[in-house]
Amino acid sequence: MDVWFYRMVRPLIKAFFYIVYRPIVIGKENIPKEEGVVLAGNHSNNMDCIFLIATNKRTVHFLAKDELLKSKFAFIFRWVQVIPVNRREKDHTAIPMAVKELKKDHVVGIFPEGTFNRTGNVVAPFKIGAVKMAHDAKKLILPFAITGKYKPFIKRMKIVYGKPYYVKTDDLTVANEKLMNEVKNLLLEKR
Repeated sequence: MDVWFYRMVRPLIKAFFYIVYRPIVIGKENIPKEEGVVLAGNHSNNMDCIFLIATNKRTVHFLAKDELLKSKFAFIFRWVQVIPVNRREKDHTAIPMAVKELKKDHVVGIFPEGTFNRTGNVVAPFKIGAVKMAHDAKKLILPFAITGKYKPFIKRMKIVYGKPYYVKTDDLTVANEKLMNEVKNLLLEKR
């Protein structure tokens, strides 16, 4: 079931995004229509969350730093049901909260790099949370890649949704490496 805020605001976000950034969307049909899924991909800008909202029809519960829920825009993050992550210490609540949403067949969005990639590499090393929540909830994980610069009225933004898959191993290090390679391949193939 959609969050009311998404139902009200998504058409405006989508219209704004498609008029201003003219994105190219590839693989949108890979997003499951009803099953719980983890959307996991690269992160280079605060607009990445809005890009995901604008390019798919489902409500996305994003994992995000808990400082956002203490900012002057905290009410927006509560409305969109952000799952807060304490990045200052080991957080034992965020993954169980995400798993709970996945088991309700909701969509959870995460940027496994943990922050913007400033490494100079195609992707920064992934944290294990995305594969752990997909594994624990026994739900799909769907890699995505965002490329381009957020420059208004230039058709350069692109999002590629890969093929969803289940985490079939209990070795989460191996599963995390697979996810990182999936995202890296999407970035390299579609630049």
